[in-house]
Amino acid sequence: MASAARSVTVLPATLNPVTRMPVASNRKRRVAAYARVSTDTDEQFTSYEAQIDYYTKYILSHQDWEFVAVYTDEGISGTNTKHRDGFNQMVQDALDGKIDLIVTKSVSRFARNTVDSLVTVRKLKDKGVEVFFEKENIYTLDSKGELLITIMSSLAQEESRSLSENIIWGKRKACADGKVTLPYSHFLGYRKGPDNLPEIVPEEAVIVQRIYRLFMCGLTAYAIAAQLTAEGIPTPGGKQRWRSTTINSILTNEKYKGDALLQKGFTVNFLTHKRKVNEGEVPQYYVEHSHPAIIAPEEWALVQREMERRKAAGLKYSGNGILGSRVVCGDCGGFYAPKTWHSTDKYRKVIYRCQEKYRGEHRCQTPALPESTIKERFVAALNELVTDKGAVLDDCRVIRDTLTDCSSIEQELADLKREVEVVTELARRCISENAQTPQDQEAYQQKYDGYVAQYEQMKARTEELEKLRDARKAKADLLGGFMLALDNLDGVLTAFDDQLWLTAVDRATVKHDGQIVFTFYNGMEITA
Repeated sequence: MASAARSVTVLPATLNPVTRMPVASNRKRRVAAYARVSTDTDEQFTSYEAQIDYYTKYILSHQDWEFVAVYTDEGISGTNTKHRDGFNQMVQDALDGKIDLIVTKSVSRFARNTVDSLVTVRKLKDKGVEVFFEKENIYTLDSKGELLITIMSSLAQEESRSLSENIIWGKRKACADGKVTLPYSHFLGYRKGPDNLPEIVPEEAVIVQRIYRLFMCGLTAYAIAAQLTAEGIPTPGGKQRWRSTTINSILTNEKYKGDALLQKGFTVNFLTHKRKVNEGEVPQYYVEHSHPAIIAPEEWALVQREMERRKAAGLKYSGNGILGSRVVCGDCGGFYAPKTWHSTDKYRKVIYRCQEKYRGEHRCQTPALPESTIKERFVAALNELVTDKGAVLDDCRVIRDTLTDCSSIEQELADLKREVEVVTELARRCISENAQTPQDQEAYQQKYDGYVAQYEQMKARTEELEKLRDARKAKADLLGGFMLALDNLDGVLTAFDDQLWLTAVDRATVKHDGQIVFTFYNGMEITA
């Protein structure tokens, strides 16, 4: 029996293998555009508006295209897609099947990061969504598209790197020239002035001054934050809730005393824009009297010293009342803290008592003292101190001159610096010789370890001297504040004065018999 002739029937494709659209379909391609500018300047804003207008008309001019939308990002960098809301929304809509074609100006407008660009294009390609880069005339579904995109994205990334380096150089040059800029939208108390320098905002400066005053009255950063939040005062960033970290930032920022430490941080990666605290990797610049001060330098310094005092007190510091962290138990060395007796009746009064009195087996024998008693005795002790104010001030000047004379310390530091340079060079030569010529490795290691030991010893001594120098300077500053307070005191003190208490008393030690020994910053002790 004869076999039947082979017959082949062609079944024509009904779907485009790339776009997944029916071949015979008359449906228009749904087209969107993406526009982005990377800064907020007026010139770029004009370009931004022009891009939107151009692509709207461009899409509508094609009869086989259906206009979807123009997705936009304004004032956003192209090096990373993480925070580009318009871009991310467009990609999501495309993946959800709402867009067939995306039109954009160029590869660099789409992304300056090669990885982001290719990942996004491939993700869209898997869903049959095409991207058209007008400037380069690239269609991503074209067979040559991905290679061209890879090349163009790499070039764009290098362009971004070069631009980033130029910007960094410009910022560092501005720092070296002492030009001060602030993040005004998140910085309380200042705005950009007509000469581009910080200008005081009076109503905000009052809040800054109040924060400093509350801190010196004994409140902790947490307590100040809670108080400002309760009063409905907005934060520097315009939020309702204050945090202790924000308060601490304001209390420690040198810009409030009219100075500026520039380049506290720097950008580590131009693609991720990740920043880190400058720990010596790049130069810093300290500019004195760079702009008007909200806080007097003396007050700012007083706050820094008080912060150090509280840090040293650790968990013992109660943070309640101006007497906190200065009244000390003569029995255990713990700090006194305020307690309220009869808080709900007419016999209400505030007393101070050792915080450790009822902790553990040992009970402190020092008594509780009314707040008024401590203040009255301080007034009596200070008046006794200033009976011969002239002699006290003369002694203080001698002590301060001794403290500020750090010439021997500076000389030893200079000598150590030279020795470190010599040892470092010897170690470098040792390593170089070992790399270039055969060496006895045991002898080499012993020699190298000796240099390392010398270096570590000199480094430790350097840190010790620097701490000693800084401690002497801090003590001299405290003594200077004490002298100024005494010099401004006219006659006998008749009532407790907050500022005198803060600037005159180092500590007030309560004894078993209830007597208080006031130790002043000049070292004198007076029992009241």
